[in-house]
Amino acid sequence: MTRNFRFGVSLRAAKTHSQVADSARRAEDQGFDILHVPDHLGAPAPFPTLMTAANATSTLRVGTFVFNVCFYKPALLARDIEALRDLSGGRFDAGLGAGYVREEFEAAELPFPSARERIDYLRHMTTYVTEHVPDVPILIAGNGDRLLTVAAETADIIGLTGGSHVDGDPLKERIDFVRNAAGPRFDDLELNIAITAMPTAGSELPDLSIPRRFLPDLTDEQLLRHPGVLSGSVTAIADRLRELRETYGISYFIVQAAHAEQFTKVIAELR
Repeated sequence: MTRNFRFGVSLRAAKTHSQVADSARRAEDQGFDILHVPDHLGAPAPFPTLMTAANATSTLRVGTFVFNVCFYKPALLARDIEALRDLSGGRFDAGLGAGYVREEFEAAELPFPSARERIDYLRHMTTYVTEHVPDVPILIAGNGDRLLTVAAETADIIGLTGGSHVDGDPLKERIDFVRNAAGPRFDDLELNIAITAMPTAGSELPDLSIPRRFLPDLTDEQLLRHPGVLSGSVTAIADRLRELRETYGISYFIVQAAHAEQFTKVIAELR
Protein backbone atom coordinates (compact mmCIF):
# COMPACT_ATOMS: atom_id res chain seq x y z
CA MET A 1 0.00 0.00 0.00
CA THR A 2 1.37 3.43 -0.97
CA ARG A 3 1.74 5.75 2.00
CA ASN A 4 0.64 9.37 1.91
CA PHE A 5 3.44 11.88 1.73
CA ARG A 6 4.63 13.42 4.97
CA PHE A 7 6.82 16.53 5.08
CA GLY A 8 9.04 17.87 7.84
CA VAL A 9 11.17 20.96 8.30
CA SER A 10 14.23 21.31 10.51
CA LEU A 11 14.44 24.26 12.90
CA ARG A 12 17.95 25.30 13.96
CA ALA A 13 18.41 29.03 14.42
CA ALA A 14 15.31 30.15 16.36
CA LYS A 15 16.07 30.83 20.03
CA THR A 16 13.51 33.28 21.41
CA HIS A 17 9.93 32.37 22.22
CA SER A 18 8.58 34.52 19.39
CA GLN A 19 11.07 33.11 16.86
CA VAL A 20 10.16 29.52 17.69
CA ALA A 21 6.41 30.19 17.80
CA ASP A 22 6.46 32.16 14.54
CA SER A 23 8.53 29.44 12.81
CA ALA A 24 6.14 26.75 13.98
CA ARG A 25 3.02 28.62 12.85
CA ARG A 26 4.64 29.35 9.50
CA ALA A 27 5.53 25.67 9.03
CA GLU A 28 1.95 24.67 9.84
CA ASP A 29 0.56 27.25 7.41
CA GLN A 30 2.98 26.11 4.68
CA GLY A 31 1.64 22.57 4.83
CA PHE A 32 4.42 20.85 6.74
CA ASP A 33 3.38 17.95 8.93
CA ILE A 34 6.16 18.09 11.49
CA LEU A 35 8.82 20.45 12.79
CA HIS A 36 12.12 18.95 13.93
CA VAL A 37 14.97 20.15 16.11
CA PRO A 38 18.39 18.50 16.45
CA ASP A 39 20.12 17.63 19.72
CA HIS A 40 23.53 19.30 19.64
CA LEU A 41 25.29 21.49 22.16
CA GLY A 42 25.09 25.01 20.79
CA ALA A 43 21.67 24.38 19.20
CA PRO A 44 18.32 25.13 20.86
CA ALA A 45 17.44 22.72 23.69
CA PRO A 46 14.98 20.17 22.25
CA PHE A 47 12.28 19.87 24.93
CA PRO A 48 11.52 23.56 25.65
CA THR A 49 11.85 24.45 21.98
CA LEU A 50 9.43 21.74 20.86
CA MET A 51 6.98 22.54 23.65
CA THR A 52 6.94 26.17 22.53
CA ALA A 53 6.31 25.05 18.94
CA ALA A 54 3.51 22.71 19.98
CA ASN A 55 1.81 25.40 22.08
CA ALA A 56 1.85 27.80 19.10
CA THR A 57 0.14 25.33 16.73
CA SER A 58 -2.82 22.99 16.63
CA THR A 59 -2.06 20.28 14.04
CA LEU A 60 1.71 20.44 13.50
CA ARG A 61 3.62 17.51 14.96
CA VAL A 62 6.97 18.13 16.62
CA GLY A 63 9.97 15.86 16.81
CA THR A 64 13.69 15.41 17.29
CA PHE A 65 16.13 14.62 14.52
CA VAL A 66 17.66 13.20 16.62
CA PHE A 67 18.26 12.87 20.36
CA ASN A 68 21.81 11.88 21.23
CA VAL A 69 20.72 9.07 23.56
CA CYS A 70 24.17 8.84 25.14
CA PHE A 71 23.44 12.17 26.82
CA TYR A 72 20.54 10.61 28.76
CA LYS A 73 19.49 7.86 31.14
CA PRO A 74 16.53 5.76 29.90
CA ALA A 75 14.07 6.51 32.71
CA LEU A 76 14.75 10.25 32.55
CA LEU A 77 14.44 10.49 28.77
CA ALA A 78 11.27 8.37 28.79
CA ARG A 79 9.78 10.64 31.47
CA ASP A 80 10.40 13.75 29.36
CA ILE A 81 9.16 12.08 26.15
CA GLU A 82 5.96 11.10 27.95
CA ALA A 83 5.50 14.65 29.24
CA LEU A 84 6.00 16.18 25.80
CA ARG A 85 3.59 13.66 24.31
CA ASP A 86 0.94 14.60 26.85
CA LEU A 87 1.50 18.35 26.79
CA SER A 88 1.47 18.44 22.97
CA GLY A 89 -1.75 16.44 22.73
CA GLY A 90 0.03 13.40 21.32
CA ARG A 91 1.88 15.30 18.57
CA PHE A 92 5.44 14.15 19.31
CA ASP A 93 7.77 11.85 17.31
CA ALA A 94 10.96 10.81 19.09
CA GLY A 95 13.99 10.61 16.84
CA LEU A 96 16.80 8.70 18.58
CA GLY A 97 20.46 8.52 17.57
CA ALA A 98 23.75 7.22 18.93
CA GLY A 99 25.68 10.51 18.84
CA TYR A 100 28.87 11.02 16.88
CA VAL A 101 30.53 14.33 17.79
CA ARG A 102 33.38 13.63 20.21
CA GLU A 103 33.77 17.32 21.09
CA GLU A 104 30.18 17.47 22.35
CA PHE A 105 30.74 14.54 24.68
CA GLU A 106 33.87 16.24 25.99
CA ALA A 107 32.01 19.54 26.47
CA ALA A 108 29.30 17.67 28.38
CA GLU A 109 32.00 16.00 30.52
CA LEU A 110 30.86 12.58 29.36
CA PRO A 111 33.01 9.69 28.13
CA PHE A 112 32.97 9.11 24.37
CA PRO A 113 32.10 5.41 23.92
CA SER A 114 33.11 3.38 20.90
CA ALA A 115 30.72 3.20 17.95
CA ARG A 116 29.71 -0.31 18.99
CA GLU A 117 29.00 0.81 22.55
CA ARG A 118 26.96 3.80 21.37
CA ILE A 119 24.82 1.66 19.07
CA ASP A 120 24.32 -0.95 21.81
CA TYR A 121 23.14 1.84 24.09
CA LEU A 122 20.81 3.11 21.36
CA ARG A 123 19.19 -0.33 21.22
CA HIS A 124 18.83 -0.36 25.01
CA MET A 125 17.34 3.12 25.02
CA THR A 126 14.93 2.42 22.16
CA THR A 127 13.71 -0.76 23.82
CA TYR A 128 13.16 1.08 27.10
CA VAL A 129 11.31 4.03 25.55
CA THR A 130 9.13 1.73 23.43
CA GLU A 131 8.20 -0.29 26.51
CA HIS A 132 7.40 2.71 28.70
CA VAL A 133 5.95 5.14 26.11
CA PRO A 134 4.65 2.76 23.45
CA ASP A 135 2.44 5.22 21.59
CA VAL A 136 5.22 7.66 20.66
CA PRO A 137 6.62 6.90 17.19
CA ILE A 138 10.37 6.22 17.21
CA LEU A 139 12.61 7.36 14.34
CA ILE A 140 16.18 6.11 13.92
CA ALA A 141 18.32 7.46 11.09
CA GLY A 142 21.63 6.20 9.77
CA ASN A 143 23.49 4.22 7.17
CA GLY A 144 25.70 1.54 8.76
CA ASP A 145 24.70 -2.10 9.11
CA ARG A 146 24.61 -2.23 12.90
CA LEU A 147 22.61 0.97 13.31
CA LEU A 148 20.15 0.06 10.56
CA THR A 149 19.69 -3.35 12.15
CA VAL A 150 18.68 -1.68 15.41
CA ALA A 151 16.37 0.64 13.49
CA ALA A 152 14.79 -2.20 11.50
CA GLU A 153 14.14 -4.26 14.63
CA THR A 154 12.96 -1.52 17.00
CA ALA A 155 11.91 1.73 15.27
CA ASP A 156 8.72 2.85 13.55
CA ILE A 157 10.42 5.23 11.11
CA ILE A 158 13.73 4.59 9.34
CA GLY A 159 15.74 7.64 8.30
CA LEU A 160 17.91 6.77 5.29
CA THR A 161 20.92 8.81 4.27
CA GLY A 162 20.92 7.67 0.65
CA GLY A 163 24.28 5.93 0.97
CA SER A 164 27.84 7.23 0.89
CA HIS A 165 28.54 6.55 -2.81
CA VAL A 166 26.67 6.63 -6.13
CA ASP A 167 27.88 3.46 -7.83
CA GLY A 168 25.08 1.00 -8.50
CA ASP A 169 21.99 1.78 -6.40
CA PRO A 170 23.13 2.34 -2.79
CA LEU A 171 19.69 3.49 -1.66
CA LYS A 172 18.06 0.27 -2.86
CA GLU A 173 20.83 -1.75 -1.23
CA ARG A 174 20.25 -0.06 2.12
CA ILE A 175 16.48 -0.51 1.89
CA ASP A 176 16.94 -4.18 0.99
CA PHE A 177 19.19 -4.50 4.05
CA VAL A 178 16.49 -2.95 6.25
CA ARG A 179 13.84 -5.21 4.69
CA ASN A 180 15.86 -8.32 5.50
CA ALA A 181 16.63 -7.14 9.03
CA ALA A 182 13.04 -6.12 9.76
CA GLY A 183 11.39 -9.28 8.48
CA PRO A 184 7.58 -9.24 8.74
CA ARG A 185 7.50 -5.79 10.36
CA PHE A 186 9.00 -4.09 7.28
CA ASP A 187 5.61 -3.29 5.73
CA ASP A 188 4.70 -1.27 8.83
CA LEU A 189 7.83 0.90 8.68
CA GLU A 190 7.77 4.45 7.35
CA LEU A 191 10.82 5.32 5.26
CA ASN A 192 12.31 8.80 5.50
CA ILE A 193 15.10 10.77 3.87
CA ALA A 194 16.46 14.17 4.88
CA ILE A 195 16.98 16.58 1.98
CA THR A 196 20.25 18.43 2.53
CA ALA A 197 20.25 20.57 -0.63
CA MET A 198 17.69 21.94 -3.07
CA PRO A 199 17.36 25.08 -5.20
CA THR A 200 16.22 28.38 -3.77
CA ALA A 201 13.78 30.63 -5.61
CA GLY A 202 15.03 31.72 -9.02
CA SER A 203 17.46 28.84 -9.45
CA GLU A 204 17.31 25.20 -10.44
CA LEU A 205 20.70 24.28 -8.94
CA PRO A 206 21.17 23.60 -5.21
CA ASP A 207 23.87 24.85 -2.86
CA LEU A 208 25.93 21.71 -2.21
CA SER A 209 27.78 22.94 0.87
CA ILE A 210 25.87 20.76 3.35
CA PRO A 211 26.05 17.43 1.46
CA ARG A 212 29.70 18.15 0.59
CA ARG A 213 30.44 18.39 4.32
CA PHE A 214 29.19 14.84 4.89
CA LEU A 215 30.26 13.37 1.55
CA PRO A 216 33.59 15.07 0.87
CA ASP A 217 34.81 12.41 -1.57
CA LEU A 218 31.97 12.89 -4.07
CA THR A 219 32.19 15.28 -7.01
CA ASP A 220 29.52 17.92 -7.62
CA GLU A 221 28.10 15.76 -10.41
CA GLN A 222 27.87 12.79 -8.04
CA LEU A 223 26.31 14.89 -5.29
CA LEU A 224 23.62 16.07 -7.69
CA ARG A 225 22.62 12.41 -8.22
CA HIS A 226 22.42 11.72 -4.49
CA PRO A 227 18.88 10.99 -3.15
CA GLY A 228 19.26 13.68 -0.48
CA VAL A 229 19.92 16.38 -3.09
CA LEU A 230 17.14 17.85 -5.24
CA SER A 231 17.57 19.99 -8.34
CA GLY A 232 15.49 21.33 -11.20
CA SER A 233 12.15 23.10 -11.30
CA VAL A 234 9.41 22.72 -8.70
CA THR A 235 7.63 20.28 -11.01
CA ALA A 236 10.82 18.27 -11.55
CA ILE A 237 11.39 18.05 -7.79
CA ALA A 238 7.80 16.94 -7.21
CA ASP A 239 8.25 14.27 -9.88
CA ARG A 240 11.49 13.14 -8.21
CA LEU A 241 9.74 12.71 -4.86
CA ARG A 242 6.96 10.72 -6.53
CA GLU A 243 9.67 8.54 -8.08
CA LEU A 244 11.34 7.97 -4.71
CA ARG A 245 8.00 6.93 -3.25
CA GLU A 246 7.01 4.67 -6.13
CA THR A 247 10.44 3.06 -6.59
CA TYR A 248 11.72 2.84 -3.02
CA GLY A 249 8.68 3.37 -0.79
CA ILE A 250 10.08 6.58 0.72
CA SER A 251 7.18 8.85 1.61
CA TYR A 252 8.54 11.09 4.39
CA PHE A 253 10.89 13.96 3.51
CA ILE A 254 12.54 16.53 5.78
CA VAL A 255 14.01 19.77 4.45
CA GLN A 256 16.21 22.43 6.00
CA ALA A 257 14.64 25.66 7.27
CA ALA A 258 16.33 27.64 4.49
CA HIS A 259 14.47 25.55 1.91
CA ALA A 260 11.03 25.70 3.53
CA GLU A 261 9.62 28.59 1.48
CA GLN A 262 10.57 27.03 -1.85
CA PHE A 263 9.57 23.55 -0.74
CA THR A 264 6.06 24.81 0.02
CA LYS A 265 5.54 24.99 -3.76
CA VAL A 266 6.57 21.33 -4.03
CA ILE A 267 4.10 20.37 -1.31
CA ALA A 268 1.35 22.13 -3.27
CA GLU A 269 2.19 20.02 -6.35
CA LEU A 270 2.03 16.80 -4.37
CA ARG A 271 -1.25 17.36 -2.54
